[in-house]
Amino acid sequence: MEIESELTQAAAHLDNFSWSWRNQAIKMGVCLTGKMNDGPMIEVRDLTKRYAGRVAVDGISFSVARGEIVGLLGPNGAGKSTTLRILSCFLPATSGSARIAGFDVFTQHEEVRRRIGYMPENNPLHKDMRVRDYLKFRARLKGLGYKASRERVDVVMQQVGLADVGRRVIGHLSKGYQQRVGLADALVHDPELVILDEPTLGLDPNQIRAVRQLIKDLAPRHTVLLSSHILPEVEMTCGRVLILDRGRVLAADTPENLQKIFEASRAVVAEIAASAEELRNCWEAMAEVTHFDIAPAGGEYQRCTFTARAGVDLRPKIYEAVRQRGWRLRELTRDRYTLEDVFVRLTRPEKDEQ
Repeated sequence: MEIESELTQAAAHLDNFSWSWRNQAIKMGVCLTGKMNDGPMIEVRDLTKRYAGRVAVDGISFSVARGEIVGLLGPNGAGKSTTLRILSCFLPATSGSARIAGFDVFTQHEEVRRRIGYMPENNPLHKDMRVRDYLKFRARLKGLGYKASRERVDVVMQQVGLADVGRRVIGHLSKGYQQRVGLADALVHDPELVILDEPTLGLDPNQIRAVRQLIKDLAPRHTVLLSSHILPEVEMTCGRVLILDRGRVLAADTPENLQKIFEASRAVVAEIAASAEELRNCWEAMAEVTHFDIAPAGGEYQRCTFTARAGVDLRPKIYEAVRQRGWRLRELTRDRYTLEDVFVRLTRPEKDEQ
């Protein structure tokens, strides 16, 4: 019995040592095959997924650098979840290639899974288990030893704000806390890449704000790829976005740069104290104005909305026209395109544009 006990302790010690060594190697960016990997965290080339009679992902290519938080956007059926499942080794692709931390998703899936924490859209938790017990169970499934799993559970529970509910049954928690449990599950083995599919789905505004901050705190230690329909959240959380539609990448850039795409078509709005007829005569004579609308704005003020020729900022010209005529001006602004505006312009059907 003493020999058996010693062997059990030795095996547990070896298990913890093995995981500790593996985890340290991952943090240092060293491949377990002995090669150094300092390339992008995600590299996708011509990735395609076909189902019977339908193409879900149509030859997409993109890359994600280490430490980035990248949002994956698109209407329903755009191929977002299919792409995430392929990258997470849950679904095979029809053709193309995908690499995570230098490892091929299709031929080196065990190494890929060690480096990924995946939180799917419908969080599949064991709701009859207590929070801490569930996370320890998940940590052991992901290869951590007994001691290492306890240590990592303590860390992630503190990290995502679960320390006070560790003994609570998961099914008795609010939706927000259940999402935190799912996030802790994705982080428990300290992955290099965290993939989140609709992480704020069904949460109230306060819960969304808390989860948003948790995600932002993951960088630069972790790379984050998230999919969401809540575009203002993506705009506030992600440093870069990929917009998909019908299985293809339509745009890939920072939210600021994507908004600049439509900068030339942004409307200028001015509220001026003058008669509608005077304003109409003035704007019709201004060659830089391609279209304008005039509407009452209360009292003697009229609200004028302008569209300018490409590349022209109308604001200085409008101000000068108002000053020369002695009119009073109480507002002169330029509409700001949000990420939602960009998304709608890129993904709406062609018939909507006609």
